Amino acid sequence: MTDAALIEHFLEMLAAEAGAARNTIAAYRSDLTLASQAAGGALAQADAAAIERVSEQWRALARATVARKAAALRRFYAFLVDEGFRSDDPGAALPRPGQARPLPKVLSHADVDRLFAVLGERLARVPPAALDLRMAALVELLYGSGLRASELVSLPRAAIQGDRPYIILKGKGGRERLVPLSDRARAAVAAWRAHVPAESAWLFPSGKKHLSRIRLYQLIKALAAEAGIPPDRVSPHVLRHAFATHLLEGGADLRALQAMLGHADIATTEIYTHVDASRLVTLVNERHPLAEALGGGGKRKRHSREGGDP
Repeated sequence: MTDAALIEHFLEMLAAEAGAARNTIAAYRSDLTLASQAAGGALAQADAAAIERVSEQWRALARATVARKAAALRRFYAFLVDEGFRSDDPGAALPRPGQARPLPKVLSHADVDRLFAVLGERLARVPPAALDLRMAALVELLYGSGLRASELVSLPRAAIQGDRPYIILKGKGGRERLVPLSDRARAAVAAWRAHVPAESAWLFPSGKKHLSRIRLYQLIKALAAEAGIPPDRVSPHVLRHAFATHLLEGGADLRALQAMLGHADIATTEIYTHVDASRLVTLVNERHPLAEALGGGGKRKRHSREGGDP
């Protein structure tokens, strides 16, 4: 069987059994097809030496890209072994670059306030423009509920109801999750939906389809520029990240946040727990039990607690 046929067979398995998302399948197809071309169309039969030659061509790529490509090939070879197309798994020859997970870009509370100040000025016009109402609904749902860009633009027209403070979304891998909605978000959506044709299937229609992710990125960056924030610092995902970090700063539970964001693995959610070193130092100095016990010159003060122990 040819590489192309085996790759398609593998991708069908990913979709049917693993519930892989469409974007994930597209990425696997691209990585495996390019690797097959590098292996002269014999990727499925490649030995360790051939795999090393393929991975040599990744030398100039970013570490994260190499890790992704290697992971795709490893999973492909494991599939070939499981299905009986190979008796051995040559995946051990693939590189395993140590992958440092970068922290997402951060928006401060002041930055978010500036974005909403611009929206407030737009909505203060009488009457407010329909596209400004749409923009307000988009931002309220990104920052107020942490939706992914793809989830947001593809919302059905009736997905959000004024008497229901949540929506049920189907996210990556077909997993469903319940997402709370603020009163502000529901009000913003209601104001915008009054301008959406009743026959529209989408809450944010555009032509015969819904608003594209690319257009959403453009709108968010234009809003950032108007608010005096460098556009390269703001995107739909950055607003989702701000939703998560600001909730955590306010005392939200990490497991609850995991459920709201739709992360299958708690390790993915833990990336949102980043804090800067100075804040950690201040936290220890102000909140640690020893902080009140340490006096000048490093000598401990006596506590006034019951028992009188020093």
